Amino acid sequence: MDPEELDRAFAALADPVRRGIISRLSLSDATVNELAAPFPITKQAISRHIQVLEQAGLITRSRDAQRRPCHLDPTTLEALTSWLDALRLETERRHRRLDEVLRTLHPKKEGTP
Repeated sequence: MDPEELDRAFAALADPVRRGIISRLSLSDATVNELAAPFPITKQAISRHIQVLEQAGLITRSRDAQRRPCHLDPTTLEALTSWLDALRLETERRHRRLDEVLRTLHPKKEGTP
């Protein structure tokens, strides 16, 4: 994932309404009206949030007769998760190395936990 895509995705997820939309879409596809229901904002505002999520590659929309359901796009979420996991793994590796250094500097004595 290139840095601009990463920036767009994290910027989109910085808003609590957009995170709520993502959470809702993780359960099933939904229309704008269905996504707007739990929020005390207009459908126009929800539509703008959906547009930001689409531009970030986090959701897609399709046409189903009169309905235009929104769908979670797992590809971008997987890329974000992979990026975060790489950071987590590197941090854990560095902590394990530090633990090893500390153990060599302060070896446990027999009979102590």
